[in-house]
Amino acid sequence: MKKVLAIILGGGAGTRLYPLTKFRAKPAVSLAGKYRLIDIPVSNCINSEIHKIYVLTQFNSASLNRHISRTYSFSNFTEGFVEVSAAQQTPDSPSWFQGTADAVRKYLWQFEAWDVDEYLILSGDHLYRMDYKDFVYRHRDTGADVTLSVIPIGYKQASSFGLMKINDSGRVVDFSEKPKGDALE
Repeated sequence: MKKVLAIILGGGAGTRLYPLTKFRAKPAVSLAGKYRLIDIPVSNCINSEIHKIYVLTQFNSASLNRHISRTYSFSNFTEGFVEVSAAQQTPDSPSWFQGTADAVRKYLWQFEAWDVDEYLILSGDHLYRMDYKDFVYRHRDTGADVTLSVIPIGYKQASSFGLMKINDSGRVVDFSEKPKGDALE
């Protein structure tokens, strides 16, 4: 897994978890005492032997940044790290992140500096246990350009999520971000 770099998205406003997100990003919401939601994907990475981890933050991120800097410190004798890359304005890019894909795009220069073969892009606010090694091996075995991990969602919740249609061979044939009304059909 030394050829894999993880990019964890630090989340937006987190309106569904308000008031827990009034003063913090959704991945910084407390879980089981001293833990935060961000600890789940970071732990999954570490337990999957993925030790190069960037966390992209942009909204209400002070407590998330503080938690990451205080919690994760690898030995100086390894290339492992958990590092925050906060939203920023530069002369080449004077606007803030315009969404998750834009956040990744704006930091590609930083990710490409590493000798890696794959990027594992994760949400920083999901609760699940996953061995990413199996996921990466499956991606390599299929020769896919992109591999997605998704779950089915019910109709009542569908307009709050990104939805995709897949064909019989598992290829994505359509995607819609938080569709409403007729688009949901």
